[in-house]
Amino acid sequence: MSAFNNTSSQPLIFLLTGFPGLEAFQIWISIPICLLYAIALSGNSLILFVVIREQSLHEPMYYFLSMLSATDLGLTICTLSTTLGVFWFNYREINLDACIIQMFFLHGLTFMESGVLLAMAFDRFVAICAPLHYATILTNTKIAQIGVTMVARDVAIMTPVVLLLKRLSFCKSKVLSHSYCYHVDVIKLSCNDNRINSIMGLFALFSTTGIDCPCILISYIMIIRSVLNIASPEERHKAFNTCVSHISAVAIFYIPLVSLSLVHRYGRKAPPFIHTMMANVFLLIPPVLNPIIYSVKTKQIRRAIIKHFNSLGNKM
Repeated sequence: MSAFNNTSSQPLIFLLTGFPGLEAFQIWISIPICLLYAIALSGNSLILFVVIREQSLHEPMYYFLSMLSATDLGLTICTLSTTLGVFWFNYREINLDACIIQMFFLHGLTFMESGVLLAMAFDRFVAICAPLHYATILTNTKIAQIGVTMVARDVAIMTPVVLLLKRLSFCKSKVLSHSYCYHVDVIKLSCNDNRINSIMGLFALFSTTGIDCPCILISYIMIIRSVLNIASPEERHKAFNTCVSHISAVAIFYIPLVSLSLVHRYGRKAPPFIHTMMANVFLLIPPVLNPIIYSVKTKQIRRAIIKHFNSLGNKM
């Protein structure tokens, strides 16, 4: 079997996958997936719109929420074309360069979301543990610096990860497990030594989510200690209630991410559709649920959305 790499005159083509073994039902499976994409796009766009438009939401907590929505929008858009191409038109081909670009944004935005969740945890920590200093600590300049730092971190980490893929040769099957390019999925198809790629992938994971997750946990331990020192049960309940949306966002992000990583590394004997199902859960559940959770649990966001729709109704 011939080997292909980036020096070959013939472009390297990978084949994306829908749900293996369920090809006959693929058009029906595409209906709920398209619905989830529509909810993710509209929900996060609406959150971004009301935060930008509503003056009362120009506060640190909602700035971070808008960063989360923008990240979720990016995650949804960067896989939209390949996923719908596979399910609607059975168009499965993607070349190496397009795969690398998609992988850069997919993993970079995933790490970005982890960083945003850490920033939101810091926001809740300052709001509950140091409320008198909240406005002086989380200034607009500081929030912008946090955002730029997260982008710079992800670009610096992901650039060598994706560029190292160009050194690989592929002589095995070029069929990927998902409807988009996933780093672990691509490197396991190489026929030369991919240990450097695997190490860099693990380094990227541990230097982002591996740091962010423990920091989020530590921040909530300190928040819980601070809240338990509040004498009034009503005030304790109010303080905990401000964290519910963020805790939910953390759970729906990290649980699918960890599950997908475990399935890829240790679930080789699992049926192929399990890999695909986990990949779509990881991809779509956070962008779909985050705007719903924050719309339901955050009174200010809910009021702003209702106000927006009322104003639209009055104009019609």
